[in-house]
Amino acid sequence: MMSEIYRAGDYDVIVIGAGHAGCEAALAAARMGCNTLLITLNLDYVALMPCNPAVGGPGKAHLVREVDALGGEIGFNTDKTFVQMRMLNTGKGPAVRALRAQVDKLAYQQEMLKTLQSTPNLHLKQGNVERILISGDRVTGVVTQTGANYQAKAVVLTTGTYLRGRIIIGETAYDGGPNGQLAPQKLAESLCDLGFELVRFKTGTPPRVDRKSIDFSKLIEHPGDKEPLFFSALSKREKRPQLSCWLTHTNERTHQIVRENLHRSPLHTGKLRGVGPRYCPSFEDKVVHFPDRRSHQVFLEPEGWHTDEYYVQGMYTSLPDEIQLAVLRTIPGLEQVRIIRNGYGIEYDALVPAQLEASLQTKGIKGFFTAGQINGTSGYEEAAAQGILAGINAALYVQEKEPLVLKRSEAYIGVLVDDLITKGVREPYRILTSRAEYRLLLRQDNADLRLTEIGRKVGLVSDERYRIYTEKVEQLEKERRWLRETRVTPTAFVQEYLEKKGSSPLKGGMKLEELLKRPEISFVDLQKLTGIERDVLPEVAEELEIQIKYAGYLQKQEAHIARMEKMENKRIPEGIDYCTLQGLSREAQEKLEKVKPRTLGQASRIPGVSPADLTVLWLYLEQHGRKTKN
Repeated sequence: MMSEIYRAGDYDVIVIGAGHAGCEAALAAARMGCNTLLITLNLDYVALMPCNPAVGGPGKAHLVREVDALGGEIGFNTDKTFVQMRMLNTGKGPAVRALRAQVDKLAYQQEMLKTLQSTPNLHLKQGNVERILISGDRVTGVVTQTGANYQAKAVVLTTGTYLRGRIIIGETAYDGGPNGQLAPQKLAESLCDLGFELVRFKTGTPPRVDRKSIDFSKLIEHPGDKEPLFFSALSKREKRPQLSCWLTHTNERTHQIVRENLHRSPLHTGKLRGVGPRYCPSFEDKVVHFPDRRSHQVFLEPEGWHTDEYYVQGMYTSLPDEIQLAVLRTIPGLEQVRIIRNGYGIEYDALVPAQLEASLQTKGIKGFFTAGQINGTSGYEEAAAQGILAGINAALYVQEKEPLVLKRSEAYIGVLVDDLITKGVREPYRILTSRAEYRLLLRQDNADLRLTEIGRKVGLVSDERYRIYTEKVEQLEKERRWLRETRVTPTAFVQEYLEKKGSSPLKGGMKLEELLKRPEISFVDLQKLTGIERDVLPEVAEELEIQIKYAGYLQKQEAHIARMEKMENKRIPEGIDYCTLQGLSREAQEKLEKVKPRTLGQASRIPGVSPADLTVLWLYLEQHGRKTKN
């Protein structure tokens, strides 16, 4: 029986769900001056990490740094709560280098909750939203299970993997969300009633094991980096104690047990019917799809300072409890292991992202935004990136200002959103550096230089964050002048130093800027060669080295962006009937009608739209433009 509906409150922005997308969205809207309600199923699970309590990695670290540059929280909160921090891909180019942190799971939640509770304009409420309220083509609020009607000018939906969630372990299946939470049913029905197309996805998580039952003497230790590393510009650069992660490997006996029990795996019996993430496959899939592999890596990663739980990275599984234990006990170091929490698979509803604008506002309903795994993505970082963008645009919508749209050439956030709304998703989407065609320009180290001014303009970057940014910019300019104006001469000391570095000797005087182009020469070397100690931040020295050493490649990418700018700026008017455009292929007509691209550049990235189709569309737009002028 439905509860009687009553007026419970009025807000500018309502955010549904307090995961990583919801936290960023609510904080952004509130910090931009909007009266904001964050409503979630359980306030004890704010910013929960139901899978690996880790942040960062290739592509993902780039998103975290970009969220930080815009004025978001995930990077700063990670820095406050990490138990280990490492820089990955140090032997590769700067485009793919990436920070990765293992965090204290509980501390991360507690710190984020403190931040939410101390933010002006932000109100928290525990409740189960069952219905989105619409008047005409605009959102007006939400209704909860108990009949509470909260009115708002904008609503941001960030429900993660909870909608009609179904947990599956072996032969057992039951309704539920991650970590034993509720799985809302009626909210998904409300979305369907509003005409939204949903898709069924799945994901999973591995077992957590008891530290006291692990034989660490058989494992390979992976400590954190010794030098202080941080995601956020706001964090103090000081050394902190860290916990190690540990590496082991599966073997043929491990794989044999899996093969013998595939008939009990819901992945292979059809009980888990949703589409899963390609880049986080279950261990069962690894065994089946890579039969020639004799072993697979398994990392044991601590879940915090004050818990015995270790996350078994690489062992995503939904096999029955007793099989999970048997599989783990074949692995070196885990012969006597005890499972604290079993791995499981989960199916859930996601929104087909072609129904979204680049602002993450839904195409059919004004003021209604969606962000995070509800949009078909995987990962905390992808969720946070969408969350801050949706929160910013919800606030801008309330303030009757133009939305913020980030281009592919400006940010990984732009790549993420454009991929979602233009290419669509057939499986949970994960950001990768390979997805960004301008990845040398979109590095994690220069996220602040790319996006802080944008965050400041929309009113989200604080005075302190902006001060840190401007000081970095001023130092970069100062040190760049020093490199351009200072020369080093071929003294005996200089020649001997260069020889020790494996660098060719000088034939005459050379500007430091030219000398720094040599791969083997660093900014530190220049200080030693000149005898001049520069008071330079490590990140400034790194930025200068990259800008100078990769100048030619950076210029090529900038030139390519300039060439593409005409297509990216060519607006496509609303209401085009693509089926009437002569010369378009049938496939292009269908794809263009579904996506409804806003620019010719976006149209060019739709799968199935050929260069010939683009030519037809370009000619139509030119003719349309001339008619409009006349």
